[in-house]
Amino acid sequence: MENYRLKVEHMSKAFPGVQALDDVRLSIKSGTVHAIVGENGAGKSTLMNCLFGLYHPDSGTIAIDGKEIQITDTTTALENGISMIHQELKPIPFLNVIDNIWIGRFSKKGIVVDEKEMRRKTVNLLADLNFDISPQTLAKDLSVSQLQAVEIAKAISYDAKIIIMDEATSSLTLTETEHLFTLIRRLKNEGRTILYISHRLEEIFEIADEVTVMRDGKYIGTWAIGDVTIDQLINYMVGRDLKKRFPEKNYETSDEIILKVSDFTSADQKSFRDINFEVHKGEIFGIGGLVGSKRTELIESIFGLREIASGNLEINGRQVKNETPQEAIKNGFALLTEERRASGIIPMLTVEENVLVVSNKKYASGMLGYIRKSVTERVAKDTCTKLDVRTASIKTLIRNLSGGNQQKVLVGRWLLAQPNVLILDEPTRGVDVGAKFEIYKIMRELAKAGNAIIMVTSEMPELLGMSDRLAIMCEGRLAGMLDHDCATQVGVLKLATKFIQKSNKSI
Repeated sequence: MENYRLKVEHMSKAFPGVQALDDVRLSIKSGTVHAIVGENGAGKSTLMNCLFGLYHPDSGTIAIDGKEIQITDTTTALENGISMIHQELKPIPFLNVIDNIWIGRFSKKGIVVDEKEMRRKTVNLLADLNFDISPQTLAKDLSVSQLQAVEIAKAISYDAKIIIMDEATSSLTLTETEHLFTLIRRLKNEGRTILYISHRLEEIFEIADEVTVMRDGKYIGTWAIGDVTIDQLINYMVGRDLKKRFPEKNYETSDEIILKVSDFTSADQKSFRDINFEVHKGEIFGIGGLVGSKRTELIESIFGLREIASGNLEINGRQVKNETPQEAIKNGFALLTEERRASGIIPMLTVEENVLVVSNKKYASGMLGYIRKSVTERVAKDTCTKLDVRTASIKTLIRNLSGGNQQKVLVGRWLLAQPNVLILDEPTRGVDVGAKFEIYKIMRELAKAGNAIIMVTSEMPELLGMSDRLAIMCEGRLAGMLDHDCATQVGVLKLATKFIQKSNKSI
């Protein structure tokens, strides 16, 4: 009989109206990387949260090295050798990197915290990952990828036997991901077990030994990585044949200019400068570049979230000023932000309220502007149905949805606003292959209807597969433009490094 580092049997977990886990089983060997894949809502994160003590399963058993254990909270999980890198980053913003990693575990001299020792440990830990981050930096001043690195360092610091990595590379550059994989292989050689969750299936085949597929809260099967293909995995995950990653374009882009951006320069004149481009009616305009090329800063300035030193915007030939997001929305702009937790969803509100928060006034009636609840409920339900949002009810708090379903709610929010220019910053980050295709179809439908779409993405296949034209940024400048028909990965990378001699960053 084979010995397993981790064995889960008959685990079930229900939330109001949703059976998140249904008699799930899992058997994972020591010293292996075991991938868990499935669509958003498949139960992956719920299972991991049960293993880490964040949720209490309704039934089922957990055994480590053949010994059954009870995990009542995160403390008992850590005591039993389980640590976790969470999908959603939750740093303490006004504490520095040292405090975020070691909080509750400070080295002391007597009753006083040994600051020198804490700094030494942090520097060594970050050096293992080759992440160049100052230990004294406050979390609020770190980029998304730096916050991800801190979360990884924190999980590794517990010296656990089982390390859960839930979308650990979602905000990392290619170089940072390669360093993480090097570390994973080292941990594996030390006999540790890695549970690896990722929507990037190419990563699964690079790093995993075995892969388990979940669907609709159920266990589907486990395979050695050499015994299954990406296409087979996708079919197991979605329960249907998904032949294409990107929907076909069955319309022509117009020459009519919807948006013109002229001489855009950031307020500090260092972030980005002298940016000029046009977006046509019915066009998906992709913006690519290395992490740190200031793509997000540019689009946030277009939307009025950041000040500019100079620059003009024209929409349908009319000059406009977006000094605030409210003005941008009135002028026909919409922005799906990069970080849905930090600046997208309103966690204490329901799915319905999140969908309607921008467009509520459209459904008001009478002189006093009463909101017609029967109408708004129907609109919210129709939007969720169209986008295949998996929720027990539109009255469910949005924070209880999976990341991908939250993203689809945010897309629905902006669809109801009926913008002329829809700006999408990392539109499919943390979204499974099936949901990605649905979002891509919506983008195509919007473009076909004459909308102009700006898409910022760090995923090269998405940039090349969905963009009609590509603008590539480098060091805050526009390095060049590419048409879809002649755009290649090599061409994009050449432009992305045009103004720098060396870079460890990635698309």
